[in-house]
Amino acid sequence: MRYDFDNKVAIVTGGANGIGKEVVKGIVDGGGKVAVLDIADEAGKKTVAELGDGHRYYHVNQGDRDEVNKTFQQIIADFGKIDVLINVAGVISAKPFDELSPEEWDRTIHINLTGPFNTVHAIWNHFKNNGGGRIVNVSSVAGKIGGGLLGTSAYASSKAGLNGFTKAIAKEGGKYGIYANAVAPSFTKTGMTTELQENKEKNAKVIGIIPLGRPAEPVEIAQMILFFASDAASFITGEIGDCDGGIVMDG
Repeated sequence: MRYDFDNKVAIVTGGANGIGKEVVKGIVDGGGKVAVLDIADEAGKKTVAELGDGHRYYHVNQGDRDEVNKTFQQIIADFGKIDVLINVAGVISAKPFDELSPEEWDRTIHINLTGPFNTVHAIWNHFKNNGGGRIVNVSSVAGKIGGGLLGTSAYASSKAGLNGFTKAIAKEGGKYGIYANAVAPSFTKTGMTTELQENKEKNAKVIGIIPLGRPAEPVEIAQMILFFASDAASFITGEIGDCDGGIVMDG
């Protein structure tokens, strides 16, 4: 499905692989330009090379606030105006609470929650000064049900925080024309879930709680992200959209 991104520029974190790469391809297919951000330099450069002219790759650790601020200033200088920010980058933490170290807790929260804060903070005034923009954060069903699929307590907490952050900036950004929504996937076939895909027992257990009876393909998650990122979602903000094969089904 093609969403219209003609004359739009999007920043996509975690855009080198998996869900992020499918989002990048969808924006380009819709006529937009993309700044691909990642720490996987080889994959990121390859992705941009596949897209053709007008797109750029930037190495960014979203947990490094100074690096984010400097890079976003450079992106704005390179493209002139940014219309969309999509935060896909993140890490999995699958340790049970009994084995969860304070260091892993801090790292997971820092990357999955403080990271999106850093990128939103870096683009906020640009959006305000240009009449608005669209923010889409990639969360997880773990943030709604307390983990239990692959991510556990640290991961679930980071994504629950991201859901709250998304709603808060949607409320504060509405008067500036800034939209903020999140997408909450369940088990998706990406590099981050390789361990789950290869463990037959865990794989069967997770598949067993998905009503559709299968994991998602990255492009299926990308479709909801692209919808929220486009003008098709013209009266939707503060939404945490489940793209989970029917696991949550909340009202």
